[in-house]
Amino acid sequence: MRKLLLQNGWRSPLTLPAPAPSESALTELGAKVDRAARRRLGRSLAIREVDAGSCNGCELEIHALNNAFYDLERFGFHFVASPRHADVLLVTGPVTVNMREALERTYAATPDPKWVVAVGDCGRNGGVFAGGYACVGGVAEVIPVDLHIPGCPPNPMQLLEGLLALLQVVR
Repeated sequence: MRKLLLQNGWRSPLTLPAPAPSESALTELGAKVDRAARRRLGRSLAIREVDAGSCNGCELEIHALNNAFYDLERFGFHFVASPRHADVLLVTGPVTVNMREALERTYAATPDPKWVVAVGDCGRNGGVFAGGYACVGGVAEVIPVDLHIPGCPPNPMQLLEGLLALLQVVR
């Protein structure tokens, strides 16, 4: 045991550091998002995040949007605690049998105009959980979806690009 401990103490980690996002790309993306949100709504965009039964990988990336590096608030987006104050429902994970009614009620409580974004591969079609006894399927099986952001999980830049695409293409 001592030999193994000493060997591992001298080795470097096997993981590689994540590549740093380009600061200029992030600034440019932020300006585009802000312009699109103000043009479409005349104000900031309110987002309600709904976990419909995910593994929490997508939630970690969504929460990264609020850290000091990405700072979602500077783009005119903010998360709200109630669907009654939301413009966008950001739904993660496959819809489980137990969450189906809650998702339907959340959708009904969100005022019009509202948009639904399915995040990750699980939100798109159930992902690795598809066909399971507790899985209804993707978000589109329960409520209408305006945009899918692929990935397992999508990184924060992909999420920002998806929200920008939503603002640019939704009628």
